[in-house]
Amino acid sequence: MDFSLSDEQLELRNLARQILEDQTSNEHLRDVEAGEERFDPKLWGDLAEAGLLGLAMSEDHGGMALGYESLCLLVEEVGRTVAPAPVVPVLVSGALSIERFGTDEQKQRLLPGVVNGETMVTAAFIEPLNEDPLRPLATAKEEGEGVVLDGVKTCVPFANRAQRVLVAAQCDGGVGLYLVDPNASGVRLERQQSTAGEPQFEMHLEAVAVTAQDVLAPPSDGARALQWIVDRTSAANCAMALGVVDRMTRMTAEYTAEREQFGVKIATFQAVGQRAANCYIDTECLRLLTQQAVSLLNDEREASEELTIAQIWVGDVGHRVSHAAQHLHGGIGVDRDYPLFRYCLWAKQLELAMGGTAQLTAKLGEGIAREFSANA
Repeated sequence: MDFSLSDEQLELRNLARQILEDQTSNEHLRDVEAGEERFDPKLWGDLAEAGLLGLAMSEDHGGMALGYESLCLLVEEVGRTVAPAPVVPVLVSGALSIERFGTDEQKQRLLPGVVNGETMVTAAFIEPLNEDPLRPLATAKEEGEGVVLDGVKTCVPFANRAQRVLVAAQCDGGVGLYLVDPNASGVRLERQQSTAGEPQFEMHLEAVAVTAQDVLAPPSDGARALQWIVDRTSAANCAMALGVVDRMTRMTAEYTAEREQFGVKIATFQAVGQRAANCYIDTECLRLLTQQAVSLLNDEREASEELTIAQIWVGDVGHRVSHAAQHLHGGIGVDRDYPLFRYCLWAKQLELAMGGTAQLTAKLGEGIAREFSANA
């Protein structure tokens, strides 16, 4: 595989990096975090004005039609700055799903607003006591031309700001996907405390009526669509994690190159240099695994094994780099006036969002065992 970026992608990445770095200073992020929720409307608007929110959207809806791979470059830059910008839930889980599976009416109603920064759509994948997003416990019963939803979704990012929330539910014939208005009758949102401070909500659905206009995928096609969406959300989270650990590694290298002990830079100590080098190796390995999964998904190719391996590395690398960065920074690493803590929190949240490395490793092993058994 050739993972080299095109000139256009390099220009877009540099533009995203410039906008994000200009508006994510440590002082500014402290001000944002002191507010009601971790979101920066000005930054979101600037990303929209630069056309970056529409990277993967079609030109018919105001986007650039550059595809999923280019969108993941933006996601990585957001991870590198831990910017308060919900690019994964809004642009990948929400908008990209509507772009792929939505009707012409749904696309025209929602996507132009996402591209210009005025509309948010998000997705609800997680449920209490259910670790498999592909087998939802929420239910949908047909009523007229629409359905009625019941169930509970948890850890729904930015549900309070969204015009629609993508909800998967079991119904006769399979799994359906529905675009739920969070302000509709029967919907109740309860704010939750997330590891990294991202605004998340528990979403209670009690006899929520969804019209035919807001059915994204019927039961006959819902399982396939849900797998498509979950895969691309997971790979985008890997790209986010890549940006997080890359910045932690570089932050640690910069600090140890300046910090002196016994009259010399601590980066010259062999043990310090080895730990920093291991962080760099881990980061570059995660980069290759993430690029492979993203590239395959961008080309609409099978990537389940590659994606699972990348997710495993997100947890392992995030843990190892966070630990090494904190150790090499000494006491300042846990000082909340210093920015490292944000990256450690995001690394942990992204690891937990994947499901944990033990569970993913078991899943990979089961798949390998099935393959060998079939070929025996």
